[in-house]
Amino acid sequence: MGGIDIGIHRIVACMALVLFIVGHILATPQGALVGSRNPTLDNSSEILNFQQYGTPGENNGTYEIENGDVGTADIPTFHWDWEIRDNVPELKTFLIEQEQLQEMSSEIQQIIVDKYEPSDSYNGQRENATFLILCRNDDVFDLLQTLRLLQDRFNHHYNYDFTLLNDVPFTKDFIFLISTFIPRGRLNFGSIPPEHWSYPDHIDQERAMQARLQMDDIPYGNSDSYRHMCRYYSGFFYKHPMVRQYQYYWRIEPGVTFHCDLSYDLFKYMKTHDKKYAFAISLFEYLASIPTLWKSFKKYVNDNIHTLDNFSLQLLPLLQNDDIYESYNLCHFWTNFELADLSVFDNDQYNDFFTYLDNLGGFFYERWGDAPIHSMAVALFLNKSQIHWVNDLGYSHQPYSQCPQETQLYVDNKCTCDPDVDFSFNLLSCTSHFLKVINEDKDSG
Repeated sequence: MGGIDIGIHRIVACMALVLFIVGHILATPQGALVGSRNPTLDNSSEILNFQQYGTPGENNGTYEIENGDVGTADIPTFHWDWEIRDNVPELKTFLIEQEQLQEMSSEIQQIIVDKYEPSDSYNGQRENATFLILCRNDDVFDLLQTLRLLQDRFNHHYNYDFTLLNDVPFTKDFIFLISTFIPRGRLNFGSIPPEHWSYPDHIDQERAMQARLQMDDIPYGNSDSYRHMCRYYSGFFYKHPMVRQYQYYWRIEPGVTFHCDLSYDLFKYMKTHDKKYAFAISLFEYLASIPTLWKSFKKYVNDNIHTLDNFSLQLLPLLQNDDIYESYNLCHFWTNFELADLSVFDNDQYNDFFTYLDNLGGFFYERWGDAPIHSMAVALFLNKSQIHWVNDLGYSHQPYSQCPQETQLYVDNKCTCDPDVDFSFNLLSCTSHFLKVINEDKDSG
């Protein structure tokens, strides 16, 4: 399998940098807990007048504190009562009470709004799966727009659960707006343990600050919160008790767009076809953000080749050039869309890999992203048949889009994206190369 010429991919990576920066000038970045805005929202701000509904501490019979099945903690749970017309006043009372309790607690936030509908026709057929959303309180309106599309295009058929995480507790306003918007299913709201969103002891924070200053000319190069987000998605998200209960997750970010109907259950497709990892868009990483990551990756492979004997390593050509240096082609899956079996990451081998990388400090001394690290994990631990390209959903995350190219598929799925702006086989995309490696027909769904 031929690699991507190292001179060409450096030129392409430079072109990608220019396009990415232009795209971010034209559109507000939609990444989770990153960017120029403060990732910690002032929880005292109100967007809804809760106080006209109920009194904190009153339990009107439509919710209860139950011993949840998430981790070992008692999870406060609001059970939607389908026999009454209006649950809203009781939900607001519940959320007021929970916010007051959270202010007095040192525990991470875990709240469930359970809108399981006993008469739902799809009950018993769902896979053990959730949408996973890492976001801030002030992302709520961008998120509502994305959820509207996700529900209309896919989830209104299936009513899969949602798991939403934040580095600070969600406000009652946020939880209320999302809970009343999603009509069915279970909604998990949780905060991230501080030890998973902070500097580890081995990091020199002065050196990390200097590194951010020196990387001001690349996207998020000077962002502290972006680095914590990348580290969290690289090594901790799958350990959160609200995530760990599921087999599959589908990562969603506020502000992304879904342009086409999906007429089948994508989670069930993954299960039926033994797929472990699905992607929609791929592209090149910025070499300046990861100058030592590939060298570190190769050292891990060489030092642990005896433990990697159980894996085929048949996917290394996804990332490795066919040259005498076995250099990195800079390709990666764009993980703002990612659908995967949690076991890909929640295992001893991957944890060992992440710990090795984390101890090197590259998340903070450079700008190592979860996208290349997840891609390296896929290349190490999976085989060709376990990868799936989702090419029929019409997915957009500024500044790139994936839009179906087959006319009948476009019409049948009622797509609204412009096929001419599809990024899949652009020179800045790695998808064509990836499909050649995994031997997947680029027109298959």
